[in-house]
Amino acid sequence: MSNIGSYDDRIKNFSWSIAEDELGYKDGDIINIGWYCSDRICQMGKGDKIALYHEGFGGKEKSYTFNDIRLAGNTIGTFLRSLGIKAEDRVCLFMDRIPELYLSFLGVLKIGAIVQPLFSAFGDESLYVRLENAGTKAIITQKKHLSKIRKIIDTLPSLEHIIIVDYNKDKQYQNKEVGFILNEADPVEEMNICPTKADSPSVLHYTSGTTGQPKGVRHVHYSLISQYLTTKWVLDLREDDIYWCTADPGWVTGTSYGIIGPWSLGVTLCVLDRGFSAEAWYKFIEKYKITMWYSAPTAIRSLMKAGDEIVKKIDLSSLRHLASVGEPLNAEAVTWSERVFGMPFLDTYWQTETGSMMITNHPGMKIKPGSMGKSFPGITTVLLDAKTYEPITKQGKAGLIAFKPGWPAMMTTYWNNEEKYKEKFINGWYLAGDRAYIDADGYYWFIGRDDDVINTGGHLVSPFEVESALLEHEAISESAVVAKPDEVNMEVVKAFITLKPGYEFDDDTELNIMNFIRKKLSPLAMPQEIEFMENLPKTRSGKIMRRILHAKEWGEEIGDISTLEDD
Repeated sequence: MSNIGSYDDRIKNFSWSIAEDELGYKDGDIINIGWYCSDRICQMGKGDKIALYHEGFGGKEKSYTFNDIRLAGNTIGTFLRSLGIKAEDRVCLFMDRIPELYLSFLGVLKIGAIVQPLFSAFGDESLYVRLENAGTKAIITQKKHLSKIRKIIDTLPSLEHIIIVDYNKDKQYQNKEVGFILNEADPVEEMNICPTKADSPSVLHYTSGTTGQPKGVRHVHYSLISQYLTTKWVLDLREDDIYWCTADPGWVTGTSYGIIGPWSLGVTLCVLDRGFSAEAWYKFIEKYKITMWYSAPTAIRSLMKAGDEIVKKIDLSSLRHLASVGEPLNAEAVTWSERVFGMPFLDTYWQTETGSMMITNHPGMKIKPGSMGKSFPGITTVLLDAKTYEPITKQGKAGLIAFKPGWPAMMTTYWNNEEKYKEKFINGWYLAGDRAYIDADGYYWFIGRDDDVINTGGHLVSPFEVESALLEHEAISESAVVAKPDEVNMEVVKAFITLKPGYEFDDDTELNIMNFIRKKLSPLAMPQEIEFMENLPKTRSGKIMRRILHAKEWGEEIGDISTLEDD
């Protein structure tokens, strides 16, 4: 029996107080995410339970109990206070997925400072933009990333402390640099937790920049309420689960559901700090007997590309539930996972700005491959007319996805950009920036980003529809569809594809693909051109950056590409 029970019953009787009651929180109480994810779990008698299994490069293994992470949070928090870090100061976490990244997350929150997680693969310019915008006071990092910080330190007057978690005592460090090795510090048994309230800022996540310059999305400690309940009901995490979220904490999924959700439920989290390999991933699942796996469509398609045979060689019988996030999950990936794992990946839709899941496929709910699912209980979703911004009542008509503000994890502002924040709201609705339609059963179907939809001769074409059709072809590994300028129709459809091993792109392959998708698409949606690429441009969180492909076709400025893979 899943945690959510009957979806219809939950919708009728829903209140966020369900999560508040389970967490022992009442309106006006102190609510500190760091405390809830560690101290509270220990107070429940689970201090000796494993909180984190970590495997790094070379197969080096570490494990931490909930009491270990409680003590680590206290120790890190106490050290930060000794440096003068105060409530609401921004502390950047700029590390690979090492244990200190996860433990520092708790320590920063426990003292009421704001966590600013950033991808460790960022270059110095990308790092500068985000640190300068946030007025960051301290950065916790590793020796390997020091050179990037040293290049920009003189241009960041607010940055007072560079904390190195693997420093060498015998080496001379520069101004503002200080070492802190967690396992050499005296554990702090008790620490005064900052009495943060519901509206106290907690995490500052920067958007991936797929539509321009990155924006700092500010969340608050009350977001725990949404993250706790969505984790329990959608990811269906239970007492004895071993959970793996493949997302880096530099991305909101890696914090909301890679740290806060599972640890607030007292669930064991697994972290694999190494590059993608289908065999390595499957063996990781087998080794730790992972039961719940939350990943991304890009990764799932890469697993598909690796083939079915490898799955048969590794014991994946521990898995009982799979979910996906990041981009729309095409129908083929859902049916593939049903075939090879015996269960589907359930798509979940949400954003950095929403902080928690909004439209999802729930355990026990009928799955329609390719659909986003239905609204999470407590979330009011509508589709708005793109011109009038009034709710659409006609079934099957495309509109802008919008949500009624007020869910606990909703962002509270864009950092230093209140004007841009206000632009996200109109007529009392939060605009997600995506288009969808609703079918007769109330399921949402993704069409594309509002600025991605292709207008060809006055007819709107969904890039996702074309991409999904392309992905059903046996030779295609990944696809991305954008508008291309056209003298007659203003815009026409152009597709970019990558191929699976063993296939080559030539005239015969292109003709074969065209004939294949012609049976699936309307004439207006047919690509006028297909271009082969070795790799599609993606953010490090796995989202295909169609904006780059669009700019290439239209001769436009590309803009911010700081989250581009291997940029």
